[in-house]
Amino acid sequence: MKKLGLIAFVLLMQTSFAQVNRFVYQVTMKPDASDKNDTKTENAYLDISPEKSLFYSENRIKRDSVMKATFQSGGARSFNREQMQGLRSNINYSIEKDKKSQKITFKDRIGRDVYTYEEDRPLNWKILSETTKIGDYKVQKAETDFGGRKWTAWFTTDLPYQDGPYKFGGLPGLIVKAEDDKGDYSFDLMKNYKIDDFPAMNQFGNTIKVKRGDYVKQQKKFMEDPMFFMTQGGQIRIGGEGGPRGGGGNPPADFRKRMEERVKDEAKKNSNPIELQ
Repeated sequence: MKKLGLIAFVLLMQTSFAQVNRFVYQVTMKPDASDKNDTKTENAYLDISPEKSLFYSENRIKRDSVMKATFQSGGARSFNREQMQGLRSNINYSIEKDKKSQKITFKDRIGRDVYTYEEDRPLNWKILSETTKIGDYKVQKAETDFGGRKWTAWFTTDLPYQDGPYKFGGLPGLIVKAEDDKGDYSFDLMKNYKIDDFPAMNQFGNTIKVKRGDYVKQQKKFMEDPMFFMTQGGQIRIGGEGGPRGGGGNPPADFRKRMEERVKDEAKKNSNPIELQ
């Protein structure tokens, strides 16, 4: 009986360790350089396991769920544009950190395809002696320069994860808060809980692996000529799978014009990116 009890205990411990810890951050952004009064706020998840972590928008999972339900119940005909509009996000990227290799992989959609690169810049933190308390956690201050911004982070050793939101990590504990000195971006830990596993994310279109510099160039090209990235051989491709319109045929000129105007308007609204260089 003792042996059976020990086996049950070991299995229980293995199950608990297999779980993923989810940390929910409130992300506050001022993405429009021409209107710093326009503040966007949404939640993002940092899911952490012993092997890796994944940072992404809460709305990403909600959108994926809606898309899955839509295609299961009749596809494009039952597509709810209004619902999808309500789940739009300023966090269209995802970031995976490999615990063993210490590699940080960034993924973002440009047009119909997903571009991915491995971060090539180290985070050089300066840990300061200043401490305070944020919520229930005693935190310590650290600073770094990254992506053209000066960042201040507050980390806690109460949570034994050398991780944090966005690309941040490598401090002696979990980052509870991070903000840039211009007040344009901030990440604030709101709560945490356990989930069974990492969510399965829908991915439409091709995945193109590039160097970070090439990704930046492709982003710039997309802003200048968005329709080039949204078409293939003259055929419209929305979301890499034809989207709710289906795929095929040459898109009408008015449709192309509307799409181009929408993309350029989105570019203006996102003219103050989190990374400036």
